[in-house]
Amino acid sequence: MTHGWPGSVVELLETVGPLTDPTAHGGKAEDAFDLVLPSLPGYGFSAEPKELGWDPGRMAKAWAELMHRLGYTRYVAQGGDVGAAVTDAMGRLAPEGLVGIHTNLLVTVLAGGPPSAETEAEKAALAAIITFRTSGNGYFIEQATRPQTIGYALLDSPVALAAWMLDHDTDAYYKISHAFVDKQPSGNLTRDHILDNITLYWLTGTGASAAREYWESGQMAARSAGQMPPPVTIPVGFTSFPGEIWRSPRSWVEKGYPNVTYYNEAAKGGHFAAWEEPELFSQELRAAFKTLR
Repeated sequence: MTHGWPGSVVELLETVGPLTDPTAHGGKAEDAFDLVLPSLPGYGFSAEPKELGWDPGRMAKAWAELMHRLGYTRYVAQGGDVGAAVTDAMGRLAPEGLVGIHTNLLVTVLAGGPPSAETEAEKAALAAIITFRTSGNGYFIEQATRPQTIGYALLDSPVALAAWMLDHDTDAYYKISHAFVDKQPSGNLTRDHILDNITLYWLTGTGASAAREYWESGQMAARSAGQMPPPVTIPVGFTSFPGEIWRSPRSWVEKGYPNVTYYNEAAKGGHFAAWEEPELFSQELRAAFKTLR
């Protein structure tokens, strides 16, 4: 399972119990997973990369090698936010042993532009994407083009780091701040959870190196412009959470991934679904991968 930005492995910790010990959380013993929760290069416990090129594609190759070295011959992958991009890349790489993927952010829309908007669900999703691109993605543009500029502030001041990660500048409350409802953390989140995550970035000095991952992704996109990526041929599961930046209709998911074997619209949860609703998120993973057991 791969985290995103401005998250870390901290956002996944509450799922460890439900996924590894499902009988204690309303599931069955045969639903249990082993979990591998790697820290993205330059994020928190992973040191700042010493060379260029650590984009989602390279991370996908690293994760495949990690699973091989750990001795797993059959496994699945999951990701949201940046983790969804890494998981998507793993699906296209199709390394030996990977039998399926699940994401909760439709990165194919970000990469290739929204598909048609004919149904009400598609129109609502497109409107949400337009709102995000016009008033909610300032952090994205900055980190994808001039990450070192904001990087000095992220390493110099914990207040700057917290403000940048919370991003309360828009009414839409994207990213971590999107997990707040009426100025309180939503679902399972607490202020301590969020402060733990910010503190991890601060103590490891990885605010700037994590921001540079967006620049790396931008460089990868520029290099591959006009090229068709290989299709994902292994089974794909997708969960649409209501508090996500946009709710991806099944028609869009199927256009990006023709081999969709699981799709569900969850009743609650947002962009950081594993963090906000770990029990519900765990149920979604059990359901998505049930046919691959």
